[in-house]
Amino acid sequence: MKYSLSDQGEKMEVERVQAIASKTLDTIPSEFIRSEAEQPAITTVHGSVLEVPTIDLGGGDEDELVRLISKASNEWGLFQVVNHGIPNEAIGNLQRVGKEFFELPQQEKEVYAKPQGHDGEEGYGTKLQREIEGKKAWVDHLFHNIWPPSAINYKFWPTNPPSYREANEEYAKYLRGVAEKLLKYLSRGLGLVEDAIKEGGGGEEIGYLLKINYYPPCPRPDLALGVPAHTDMSLLTILVPNDVPGLQVCRDGRWYDVKYIPNALIIHIGDQIEIMSNGKYKAVLHRTTVNKDRTRMSWPVFIEPPHDHAVGPIAELIDEENPAKYRTKKYGDYKYCKLNKLPQ
Repeated sequence: MKYSLSDQGEKMEVERVQAIASKTLDTIPSEFIRSEAEQPAITTVHGSVLEVPTIDLGGGDEDELVRLISKASNEWGLFQVVNHGIPNEAIGNLQRVGKEFFELPQQEKEVYAKPQGHDGEEGYGTKLQREIEGKKAWVDHLFHNIWPPSAINYKFWPTNPPSYREANEEYAKYLRGVAEKLLKYLSRGLGLVEDAIKEGGGGEEIGYLLKINYYPPCPRPDLALGVPAHTDMSLLTILVPNDVPGLQVCRDGRWYDVKYIPNALIIHIGDQIEIMSNGKYKAVLHRTTVNKDRTRMSWPVFIEPPHDHAVGPIAELIDEENPAKYRTKKYGDYKYCKLNKLPQ
């Protein structure tokens, strides 16, 4: 089913992936078929599940936590945390209301569609960034800011299901505590004062952007990708998945499935922390596969600098022996270049 969205008289035909998937085809449109260099069936290391570092945040020695998080961020750019302090009920409610939104009739979801010509990510949509060779990702999504209050625009928050706002605000409250703790530990891991990364990334103006990814069943999961290979633009990404596997990480040029751990949070180091750490911490190259029979969903929160905030290597990490490896750049400019596949 196609919906005509208008902005200042312009009309654009959009077909959602969820609608394509509902046609119960035994094949997929050609624009979803990846090149052989990307196809999961060819490029995945089969029979091997990657056990990325899993870190228990619920106690123990803080210095040891700093060491473990720093090591994982340097060697992997990715780790999972357990005993993180977010109640299972809060995570369950976040997942429930997100799933209920995507199960609404299409015309109800389209109320929250991204306005055409709108620069920001917020809203319901299918396409996120410039597509290479016209290839499309097998995913629909919903974006909206959840913190700080000054960045929240409730017109992008669904009113159905009725508990959507409550569930998201509750999750955001707990999530901020986890994020603050991780940023402190990451700073200490660089030998810096504990608020160095937070202040370098925008201080109290740092934004929390929620994305709900909805990957419907795909008749040819061997040929398609939910999201192609990328690193996150953010400082840090904190992600909750559902129980359908799909996250893959690139190690030594090969793609591996990441082990699912119930109630764990998946932490991605983003480009901005790689830049601030002058390369000591590495943004993780990852992608998402899809499933033939089951819907995969995930709830990443991108922890980002403000649009006009300039991010560069932290001064204390730079000297004659360790020159800056990255340019200092306003985050909004960085984001624009990355989404449009322009040189940084």
